[in-house]
Amino acid sequence: MPPEQTLDPDDWDAFRAAAHDMLDAAITQIQTAKDGRVWSPLPDDQKAAFQAPLPATGTNVDDQLKALMPYGVGNTHPRFFGWVHGSGTPSNMIADIAASAMNANLGGRDHGAIYVEQQVVAWCRDIFGFPEDSSGLVVSGTSIATLIALKAARDRLSDYAGRETGPASGLVGYTSTQTHSCVARTFDILGLGSNALRRIPVNADFEMDCTALRAAIAADRAAGFTPFTIIGTAGSVNVGAVDDLNTLADIAAEEDLWLHVDGAFGAPAVLSDTQRPRLAGIERVDSLAFDFHKWLHVTYDAGMVMIRSEDVHRRTFSERPDYLKGTDRGLAAGGAWPTEFGPELSRGFRALKVWSQLATHGTEKLGQLITQNCNQASYLADLVDAAPDLERLAPVKMQICCFRFAPGGVSEERMDALTDEIVIQLQIQGIAAPSTTLVNGTNAIRVNITNHRTRTSDLDVLVQAIQDIGHTLNEGT
Repeated sequence: MPPEQTLDPDDWDAFRAAAHDMLDAAITQIQTAKDGRVWSPLPDDQKAAFQAPLPATGTNVDDQLKALMPYGVGNTHPRFFGWVHGSGTPSNMIADIAASAMNANLGGRDHGAIYVEQQVVAWCRDIFGFPEDSSGLVVSGTSIATLIALKAARDRLSDYAGRETGPASGLVGYTSTQTHSCVARTFDILGLGSNALRRIPVNADFEMDCTALRAAIAADRAAGFTPFTIIGTAGSVNVGAVDDLNTLADIAAEEDLWLHVDGAFGAPAVLSDTQRPRLAGIERVDSLAFDFHKWLHVTYDAGMVMIRSEDVHRRTFSERPDYLKGTDRGLAAGGAWPTEFGPELSRGFRALKVWSQLATHGTEKLGQLITQNCNQASYLADLVDAAPDLERLAPVKMQICCFRFAPGGVSEERMDALTDEIVIQLQIQGIAAPSTTLVNGTNAIRVNITNHRTRTSDLDVLVQAIQDIGHTLNEGT
């Protein structure tokens, strides 16, 4: 018999020293996140290193890992304004180390990690005012959370027989034209087809037009379709709009429809004293999807689905084959397992970094940082409004400001092209990293502020750079 082997290190002292060295490098990386360039492309030699053949024998990769760290997307930098990315916290690195050492599978069974996730679910009930018999699950993000929630909405219509027979024909749902694309993708994945999702127009504040919603529901019923859900938005991806959740809840109650809310980044704004009133009614919804890794700065990835009825949630997914038989004692005890509330049997210990973030910083501090970002977005809007060569394209309701460089005497087509090139130049030069979007058909520089490191001085730098680059590009034509 050949000698028995292991993947543990031969020299634990050497491994410990190497691990401490890597931790020091990681701390330095995040400590200096506010310095230097926002984004840098991965150098060609490092790209080549990640195109090497599959290794048959192992080697030390520590130096390669350290060399990779400066070449992320840039979201730890205070002038990363693109899309909606959280910025992470140093304290979360410690939680990730602990979770990695435990290597827990949170599909089920009775072990310490399960109680951590149960605590996170209970805390989320408190945050959003959900009832005691509601349920929740820590997931990768709002996309999978939306899938779980809308499957529950679909399956309850057939008293869960649809889990075996498939969905009934003619099911339709309603959301605004500003809702994230993951909702349409969910309709596709659930076998309903993305055309079954009715896009309802929005008002001047980019909120769902509830009069148009009522009319669409009535028209579909008259045409023989079966409405089953309304999907509201708490923080639209383009401009940060929040639908009138109380009115949507009223309509859902009147029509016996499931009300789901996509609160990917906006839902945690209930922790902000200034933003909480805008989210009135969120406590009435049937399901809620949101991310911890956005405005709560948990390291990627960590999202959440909350469902008002634990019974509906469990009946939508519960399945306990023989090899997952539960017991009242021992390791297989613990009542309903997390795998009975979602599609994953193998689940990482995401809940620990969420628990750690909430426990370490507290909801008061996290809420204050949300307020801070919203105030910064208002500050940016004031800068834009005061600049004769900039034009704001949407109201600033939360943490997103959309505007463009508009020097005058330039065609709409030319301004759209300038917008794209300005954003690319900001990124390439490492100054800042906003993104672009369309606002009422107009190409816009979209600045999202969900970063606890951002300061108003960063916004001063951004505006000046946009003006400088814009004028250089415009004069060069």
